[in-house]
Amino acid sequence: MAVPDAPVMSAEDSGETEPAARLFAKWGLIVRAGTVVDLRVAPGWQDRARLGWGGTGTRAAAVTVHACTPEGGQAQWRAFVGGTWVAQAACVPLIVTSNGQNDSVDLGIGVPCDKAATS
Repeated sequence: MAVPDAPVMSAEDSGETEPAARLFAKWGLIVRAGTVVDLRVAPGWQDRARLGWGGTGTRAAAVTVHACTPEGGQAQWRAFVGGTWVAQAACVPLIVTSNGQNDSVDLGIGVPCDKAATS
């Protein structure tokens, strides 16, 4: 799986009324075909950030992405359009689970991340 490595992602007004979804940072999620990935905002962030990918537009504090197994000559990676909604510009800590392993990722949504921003 791949997530953006930019120090700051642009956060634009989302036009949404939900307080945790006031700003939106668009980014693509790249997942190896045949893989299931769980992403969730870290504890304490459920009221301040939402995630979502795919055509449904559903925002949630936790999402599961299923990258279909390739058929024939299809690509080995799948790209999903979506991103992160936030109440205000912040360094958003995510927890990513795939193949039984957890990893932490900090996303700078409108502001850069530093160690103090996620505590």
